[in-house]
Amino acid sequence: LLLEAGQKAKEIHDSLVVNVHAGYVQCDEQWQYIQCKQKHVPQGQEDERGDFYTFLAMDSDTKLAICYRVGKRTSRLTASFMMELSTRVVTRFQLSTDSFIPYRDAVDRVFGEDVAYAQIHKEYREETKEEARKYSPGKIIRVTKNVITGHPDPKRISTSHIERLNLFARTNCRRFTRLSNGFSKSLIHHEAAVALHFFFYNFIRVHQTLRVTHAVEARLTNRLWNWEDLLTWGIQRKVA
Repeated sequence: LLLEAGQKAKEIHDSLVVNVHAGYVQCDEQWQYIQCKQKHVPQGQEDERGDFYTFLAMDSDTKLAICYRVGKRTSRLTASFMMELSTRVVTRFQLSTDSFIPYRDAVDRVFGEDVAYAQIHKEYREETKEEARKYSPGKIIRVTKNVITGHPDPKRISTSHIERLNLFARTNCRRFTRLSNGFSKSLIHHEAAVALHFFFYNFIRVHQTLRVTHAVEARLTNRLWNWEDLLTWGIQRKVA
């Protein structure tokens, strides 16, 4: 049931989250693991188990999750993710990411000079022995904004919105929750759960400030969706 629902959620996203008009896009990648932590992965099973990341791009104004991709944190996946982003957004936009090195080459290859691009680089204080024992992020001591391409608006160089979206995922999708047994046991089930999560986020959840769903705010649909719409998606298309 999860796999079927997840596949439908992905089909809806691929069908409707297209021709997006966005002025400011933020990208980030969020860690999770499948079956076991990376250091416990048996030899030969690295492609299906261990550390994985969900790459995500969002429209900073409508808060729409434009595209997402689950995989290893590699240059190849980064380039593929940027290519998908370029096919979904039809307007010129300003892009903000963290300082993950492969972003530079991927953005240059896919967008060239057609994007205003900047990175947020965060420096963390060295942990004490006591802090290293705790499962918590390091203390940030410095944040630097580095312009890579074009002339981005300094006030809009930020990853704050997408980091908030990452928090929403980690607190609302059990498979992202740290220090729990809710993690995914297989890659295909994890991908299905992620697809369902972002279907809910884009099409069902009403944003408290916008007072509509993100898909409505982005003018990808003119109504609020529910879970029945997901389950009957294929039937609706055949009837139409």
